[in-house]
Amino acid sequence: MDKHLLTLWKAISSGPIKQIEIADLLQISSKQTTRYIQKWSTDCWLTFTSGRGRGNISNLHWLKNVEAIFEDNLMKIIDEQPVEISSKYLLWDWSTDSKLRLLKKFSSKFGYVQSTKDKLIVPRKNPFLTIHPLEAADVHSANIVATIFNRLVSIDENGVVSPELSHSWDLQNNRIRIYLKKDIKFHDGSVLTADIVVNCLEKLQNHPFYQNLWKPVKKIVAVTSLVIDINFSCSCSYFLQMLGSINASIYKETENHLYGTGSFYVQENNEQKTVILAFKDYYGERALLDAVEFVQVPKDYDVVYRSSVVKKDDQTFAVDSDSGFGVVLMNTYRNTAIQQKEVRDYIHYIISKYRHEISQVDCRYSPNHQGCLIGQSKIYKIPKVKKPEFTKPLVLKIVNYTENTTLWLKDILQKEGIPIELKWVSFKDTIGKTSDNEQVDLFIHGEVFEMNQNFSFFSFLQNGHSSLAEIVNREVNIRDHLTEYSNTPFQDWTDLNLTIEKTLIENSILIPLYYSKRQIPFSADLMNINMKHFGYVDFSKLWVRPEIRE
Repeated sequence: MDKHLLTLWKAISSGPIKQIEIADLLQISSKQTTRYIQKWSTDCWLTFTSGRGRGNISNLHWLKNVEAIFEDNLMKIIDEQPVEISSKYLLWDWSTDSKLRLLKKFSSKFGYVQSTKDKLIVPRKNPFLTIHPLEAADVHSANIVATIFNRLVSIDENGVVSPELSHSWDLQNNRIRIYLKKDIKFHDGSVLTADIVVNCLEKLQNHPFYQNLWKPVKKIVAVTSLVIDINFSCSCSYFLQMLGSINASIYKETENHLYGTGSFYVQENNEQKTVILAFKDYYGERALLDAVEFVQVPKDYDVVYRSSVVKKDDQTFAVDSDSGFGVVLMNTYRNTAIQQKEVRDYIHYIISKYRHEISQVDCRYSPNHQGCLIGQSKIYKIPKVKKPEFTKPLVLKIVNYTENTTLWLKDILQKEGIPIELKWVSFKDTIGKTSDNEQVDLFIHGEVFEMNQNFSFFSFLQNGHSSLAEIVNREVNIRDHLTEYSNTPFQDWTDLNLTIEKTLIENSILIPLYYSKRQIPFSADLMNINMKHFGYVDFSKLWVRPEIRE
């Protein structure tokens, strides 16, 4: 099958056509176009008569229904080949009817498969950007990191800290002593030691994105093979919570591999597919599934976690998953009009005026008239603001995952007299915080808190991956508040977080826009569904009650 041939079939009917028009449509050179036409003519897909002389136009005549034949071929591939083989063909430009028929067939290949192994095949719309704990800044990567690696401690949504790789710890003055569990194995069979933990934590401490968070740490030492001392230069009330974050996962790194201690390990990871297998020597409760496969699918594919036993669409149920919130952030350090508070206040006023419309942009969104801290932030109102003078357009960043919402924001700002210039930035560059990402005045940022929102909000202010951190660190009145966290008991952080949030909102640096919820459909016979880090399912607990013929 040929992607270019399908594109040509969909776009061009039999009749007069210039060869240059075919080249432009397929975005290939004139020579390549000639070779393709010759091949397709030889294979009896079409005839192409070249126009000779001035004013004579070439003529194309189709001999076969390309899409119908390709659809039949792909149906067979879906039946006979691994799912990652057929998935790449679905990314082609099919007609709506063909796409629906193919996706329906394709869906039957996903879900729970019970043969020699219990396997769950999960559709994936985007490849994982990374599986390294230090680099996982997007929620998809962070979720797979949470599945493959463990941390010294875990922290739940209420902020309660529990042992994970450690079994206990002692807090004394400006030191914490951590005791590791015995005989914990990495995925390569080697055993976890204090030296490996120290190496991981030192890399985290010195990483440019985490230096602010780890600033209170003075020294990390392996006392014995299973005991670690962490010394502080000053008080650090949040250190245990920091050890429970995804980026503090413990790993063993060699020249070519990264090994974790989690309930699953990575067998395969590429653009088409990621496969994780249950780790039989896992120190905790072994995963009930043997394997999970994440297979690339088209962006418009309807993701459903289903089993192969359940075929009917109505035999599913939806589980609510928190997808975080969206805010508009202002790059106040830019030497443009965005530094002026009256400009930011006017933008804030416009957003508050139109915010109720956000559900029309995306049905998953609900207007956020409060703030980032669900159940804690208070409703606020913005008074009418006089429009300032604008001599230059403000630069608004647009990223593919916020495209529709950003275009809506552009429209309402321009409607109220603010000149806007769009600057496209790739999602990868947004995550990596390149210089391109910083050459904008304002942008929409989506944030999903990991587990406990009090610590996650603090991390949002300080974590180097965060789009807000650089803005906050340049705001003196906010930066001074950040020094209070180390000396404030963690259970008292709510008031501190609310104070900083209020300051950000009142100064129109952070403008709440929407809350995001998604409903994830699950097959009715998938058991023990538990949402964990970043609102994603915990694969280590999933299972399907087997069919037993009596």
